[in-house]
Amino acid sequence: MKRLLALAAALAAVGAMAAPAGATSECRGLQVCVKVRGPWVVVPAEVGNSRAGTQFQLSCPRGFVAGGLDAELSDRTIDLDFLGLLGSPVGPGTTTSRSVVFRGVYTGAPVRTPTFRPHLGCIPVAGGGSGPVPYRKLQAVPPGQPTIRRVRTVSLRAGSTRAIAACAAGERLISGWHAIGFYTASAPSGALVHSVSASRSSRGNRVEVRVRAGAAVAGVRAVCGGGS
Repeated sequence: MKRLLALAAALAAVGAMAAPAGATSECRGLQVCVKVRGPWVVVPAEVGNSRAGTQFQLSCPRGFVAGGLDAELSDRTIDLDFLGLLGSPVGPGTTTSRSVVFRGVYTGAPVRTPTFRPHLGCIPVAGGGSGPVPYRKLQAVPPGQPTIRRVRTVSLRAGSTRAIAACAAGERLISGWHAIGFYTASAPSGALVHSVSASRSSRGNRVEVRVRAGAAVAGVRAVCGGGS
């Protein structure tokens, strides 16, 4: 029997004009909703067929879970999604929890300074059940949550900053990530984005990020978020 190898390519079609911006919709359809707005997160402007992108975790206040999501993009070629959990029915408290990890990948061709600003619509945690469901004995192990994200966010200032996120006792490091964000009213300029550089290293059960920020960050709230 012949074995066929299928290769899939993701193509991005970009229009010449961007759609006009409007109000974000993270609380649409929710009677009780608290809005949480994140910073402008920098997406690496990588080109080619191997683009890692970036991640950023945004959290609701304690006692709330994410009931709605939205984002603003500085460039429409950013492919944005979030990490959801398995379960039924799909919805707040099952698919989402208090914290949401947004993932952005730049799909454009020219080198730019793409950014996105994540939004959460947070709703109060409520109890209740969905009633009886048919029982079927599992033939294997059901999906769970074998990984825990340890996230640390630090404020940046002109000069060098060092941040460390570590696993707790009894845990082992699987991977690490970091992202740079700016709390500005609109998408940050290319000069501001390029004024901050970061490098990440892993050793043992901890992740270390070293950040160097230029004078352009003076008067701007810039943050570095990362974890394991």
